[in-house]
Amino acid sequence: MFSEELWLENEKKCAVVRKPKPGRKRQELLAVALGVKVGVKGGFLWPPLKLFACPQISSLVRRAALTHNDNHFNYEKTHNFKVHTFRGPHWCEYCANFMWGLIAQGVRCSDCGLNVHKQCSKHVPNDCQPDLKRIKKVYCCDLTTLVKAHNTQRPMVVDICIREIEARGLKSEGLYRVSGFTEHIEDVKMAFDRDGEKADISANIYPDINIITGALKLYFRDLPIPVITYDTYSKFIEAAKISNADERLEAVHEVLMLLPPAHYETLRYLMIHLKKVTMNEKDNFMNAENLGIVFGPTLMRPPEDSTLTTLHDMRYQKLIVQILIENEDVLF
Repeated sequence: MFSEELWLENEKKCAVVRKPKPGRKRQELLAVALGVKVGVKGGFLWPPLKLFACPQISSLVRRAALTHNDNHFNYEKTHNFKVHTFRGPHWCEYCANFMWGLIAQGVRCSDCGLNVHKQCSKHVPNDCQPDLKRIKKVYCCDLTTLVKAHNTQRPMVVDICIREIEARGLKSEGLYRVSGFTEHIEDVKMAFDRDGEKADISANIYPDINIITGALKLYFRDLPIPVITYDTYSKFIEAAKISNADERLEAVHEVLMLLPPAHYETLRYLMIHLKKVTMNEKDNFMNAENLGIVFGPTLMRPPEDSTLTTLHDMRYQKLIVQILIENEDVLF
């Protein structure tokens, strides 16, 4: 705790907003931002606070943006264009000109149904608004596509499964490590694909909580683009290789900011849940390291389908998930 004199002195200094001089040391700027005195006479900065104050500024901005999207869910998404043959006359919805030809006159977005010339597709903005009628599956569907189609922050599979697990399974021994019956897990998958948000995964239908955890893990494995995307995979692996713990944590935080909003929000929500699982370690025997072993290959996969790369990166995958769980309150 700060002394009363130091607090009053800092209050007076913080009352006047001054522009930082060019070249001023980062520590001094950080001290001003935090209202802490740093000098020969002695104020101090708590080391973790010093490490994360600057990164947390960007994190707070990002979280504010996501909070703003709570009502709008304006996650940017590219169109999924595929060559299409139209029956009868058709006009481009981008340039409003006629589409000539007998076959393959243009392209159509398989998610929202937008029809444009092939050349026009290069100029269409990333404003795809998926239509639920065109989303035939819940599993194996692109994460951003699914959340935009359902107008939610996260995939409803993740929300529903985690709510069920936290309601009746946090103390289950070997949670997420013990596998449920494959046939029953497939039943849950088909229920979500068929009924969507109305899928019944209650204890009356599936009394074994390991079936629900298995269905959640299967959802993540079936994603065409993993929660930790292919674009950020190598950056996360490089961050995991940093020997200094503080620098490694800061590097992981920086890479997190590169994730698409829907992926970031899904990962954040999952890590909060897994942190709750570790808080019941005395009953379920699952700590952050154990969960890292389970979820490492589930949440992140190398871009190239190489067995050697996968085997070599497994310890780093485990470490990344372990770091995310143990530091979820700081990183997100």
